[in-house]
Amino acid sequence: MMTLTRRDLIRSAGFAGAAAALAPVLSACGSVATASTGAIQYWNPFTGGDGGLMKEMVGHVERVVPGLKVTTTVLEWGASYYTKLAMASAGGRAPDVAVMHVSRFAGYAPGGLLDPWDTELLREFGVTGDDLNPDVFHRGQYQGEQFALPLDAHPFVVFYDKELMDKAGLVDTGGRLLPFGDPDGYLEAAQKLRAVNKKRGGLGPVYGHVNDLAQNWRMFWGLFKQTGAEFDLSGTKARVDRDAAVKVVRFMQQLVAPQCRTMDPATAVGSFAARKAPFIFTGEWDSAAFSQIKGIELGAAPFPQIFDRPAGWADSHMFVLPHQQNPDPEQRRTTHRLIAQLLKASLTWAQAGHIPAYLPVVNSHKYRSMEPQADYAAAAKATALDPPAWFMGAGADVQVQLCQAMQTALVGANSAAVAVDKMISALNFYVSKPKLA
Repeated sequence: MMTLTRRDLIRSAGFAGAAAALAPVLSACGSVATASTGAIQYWNPFTGGDGGLMKEMVGHVERVVPGLKVTTTVLEWGASYYTKLAMASAGGRAPDVAVMHVSRFAGYAPGGLLDPWDTELLREFGVTGDDLNPDVFHRGQYQGEQFALPLDAHPFVVFYDKELMDKAGLVDTGGRLLPFGDPDGYLEAAQKLRAVNKKRGGLGPVYGHVNDLAQNWRMFWGLFKQTGAEFDLSGTKARVDRDAAVKVVRFMQQLVAPQCRTMDPATAVGSFAARKAPFIFTGEWDSAAFSQIKGIELGAAPFPQIFDRPAGWADSHMFVLPHQQNPDPEQRRTTHRLIAQLLKASLTWAQAGHIPAYLPVVNSHKYRSMEPQADYAAAAKATALDPPAWFMGAGADVQVQLCQAMQTALVGANSAAVAVDKMISALNFYVSKPKLA
């Protein structure tokens, strides 16, 4: 009996039927089936501040490149975004270019849903691989070809109130975070912060995680990568160092106790923004909002080293070419020019807090003078990117299951060992499925 791979399923008549059923939805999002206008069809999930900055960047490129026109379609971020992207690629309705998280890359390039970038054409427009963050750039490769180009790295970092951190003796004379040393060193520092913050309610470091579909994974994966322990999802059974995973989850239990055991992300962000908490673990995407806090001398740093080596969870927005059966050569050329120019314009993107992947921007005086962005820019050099498995990544079902398993331990309903066993069980369910061909 023949076994169908996921790629077979995607390209099967059944999947095509599903794509056809979704056609009205895709049509409503923009006329991606036809490109007779010559406009570059561009899909992304950017809304809010990110959406405004991307619109500004696209407008800038349209002004500097004669005749270039871009039709941008903004789709709701999450699992539905990636489903629509896969269906569009498989069903002949693909846009010219789209944004994808690098954490989802392994589920697309091996399945034939993406086309490779022409690196020589990019070079003609002034962008080479040497110009891009090597960590995320290399993760966009498959079988020797470049299928994804990084726009940024967006890591999990820390923000802090320099005044209170100084009173607790946790920053140097320049306001830079001092090393914690080890788990005990961090817990001791957290207690010092609570002590110096008594006038504002006694909160120490805050970390929002309850009922969130990603935060526990972000914290866990950064800490686990610091241990250097095995976490291999390439076989038919997850090869995970259980002892190291239990050690990390036990530390996470200590990290949230006693003040953050039941704290959600909105409460954590609100506590820091109201200056009730002096230190927060969160994504760099909160930097724009934190920069508006009145009266604070805002500090920021990469995710701190707690275990054996520096590492912090990060993802990356990547530009990809959704598969087209017969792409128009001139349209493809213009698409390459558009993306090269967007990368060069990514100082604007840095205003959202994201660390541009285009190194000439990161190394520029203008970027280095941006605060707090420049304070955590080094996080892009120690990225703990998600394991390269087709079922992992932003918005993926397994990430939800991993977060839920950890939450039971963090709120005190389960032990760290039980939580880790649930995590490994979830991973084994997915690695046992047929792989991409």
